[in-house]
Amino acid sequence: MRWLLYPVKCLLAGFVAMQIFFALQIALWIGLDPSSTAFQRAEHWRLCTWHWNCSMQSKWTPYEKISNNLKRAVLVSEDDIFFQHKGVRVEDMQKAWQKNQQQNQQKAQAGNKSKTVLRGGSTITQQLAKNLFLSSEQNYLRKGQELIITGLLELTLSKQRLFEIYLNSVEWGEGIFGVGAASQHYYASTPAGLSREQAAALASALPAPKCFDKQQYCRRGSINYSARQEFILENMDRVALAPYPKSGTSK
Repeated sequence: MRWLLYPVKCLLAGFVAMQIFFALQIALWIGLDPSSTAFQRAEHWRLCTWHWNCSMQSKWTPYEKISNNLKRAVLVSEDDIFFQHKGVRVEDMQKAWQKNQQQNQQKAQAGNKSKTVLRGGSTITQQLAKNLFLSSEQNYLRKGQELIITGLLELTLSKQRLFEIYLNSVEWGEGIFGVGAASQHYYASTPAGLSREQAAALASALPAPKCFDKQQYCRRGSINYSARQEFILENMDRVALAPYPKSGTSK
C-alpha cells in the first residue's frame, strides 16, 4: 500500500507548491505591474512563432488615468456588481452549470461525445485569474483551479488594483491587450480621453474581441455589437466604482 500512497503524496505536494507559487506571484503585484499574462504569452507564441513580423500591442495605464466612462462601461458589460461581491457570483455559476448540463444531455441524445465546455458565470476576478495563470482550455479541473486563484486574488489585492490589472491585461483584439493599446488602436486616443460612446464600443467588444477587431474571427457566429453598445450606454450611470473616493484626474 505504501507504494500507492507515494504518487498521491507527490501529487498533493505538487498541488500545494503550485498554490504557494500563485500566492507569492499575486503578492508581488501589490506594488508591481504584471509584465504579461499566460494568455498574452500564448497569443504571442501563436502570432509570432512562425512569422518574421507580428503585432503585439500593450501599454500600461494607471487606474486614475483611465476614463470613468470606460470603467463603468466594462462593469456593465462584464460584472456590474464587481465592487460589491467577493469574487464569485454563485447564482450566475449555478445558471451556467445548469446550462452546461442541458447542453451535455442534448449532445448525448444526439450521439455527440465531445468534451464538456463550461460557459458563462465568470466575474471580472475569475476572468483575471484565468488570463493571468491558466490556459484557455475549458473543463472542470481548470475551473476549480480558477476558483482557488480567484480567492487568492480577492484576499491579497484591493478591488481597485484587481480592476486596474484587468483593464490593462484583457484582450481587445488580435494582439491588442489592455486599454492603453485599445484606445490608441481604435480611436487614436488615450484611455483618459475616451467618450461615453467610445467606452461603450470598447466594452461591447470584450465577449468576442477578435471578432470585433477582424471579421475573419466571426465565422462561428457574430455578436450584435450595436445592441450591446446601446445596452451599455443605457446602464453606465447605474453602476458603482470603488466604494471609497480616489484622487485622480480621470473623467
